[in-house]
Amino acid sequence: MAGATSPESGAFVSRWLPPLLLLLFLSGCCSCEAVEREMTLAMIKPDGLSGNYTEKIKTAILGSGFHIVKEIQVQLDAEKASLFYAEHSGRSFFDSLIKYITSGPVLAMVLEKPDAIAQWRALIGPTDARKAKTSYPNSIRAMCGLDSEKNCVHGSDSLESAAREISFFFGDASLETVEHDEL
Repeated sequence: MAGATSPESGAFVSRWLPPLLLLLFLSGCCSCEAVEREMTLAMIKPDGLSGNYTEKIKTAILGSGFHIVKEIQVQLDAEKASLFYAEHSGRSFFDSLIKYITSGPVLAMVLEKPDAIAQWRALIGPTDARKAKTSYPNSIRAMCGLDSEKNCVHGSDSLESAAREISFFFGDASLETVEHDEL
């Protein structure tokens, strides 16, 4: 008869099909998740900390599906700040930027989620907080920034920048998840 199976083939299918399906399911899920997740650096600048925006910013971060993997609050000196912003060293605003970023502590965080870099940059909005207030009114910079310098937060712009900036604040140590039940 067409379509009939022997008892041996039925036993083979019932024995091997469930483990094969489980293996396919797990390998598909795990490999997709590993490829899609990325990390980025988020920094709350001195005006964000002094303006008491930390809780609002963390609420926006967690509400947008990010995981805060690690965080550290530090006071940058002029030498460290100059290293962090080295790509801007030839620009006219460099000295002002260094003075501003060293005016108080910053909170550096490693954020993780699929497409973290683009998602974080979308959440923070345009560099100029004045433009953010009109064109991206729900962004973090619209919420707490003042202008293109005092814009409350920083976000890595590429995978390479994220790796460099995370290493700048956290070194090469393994990143452990930090639980954030309370903000």
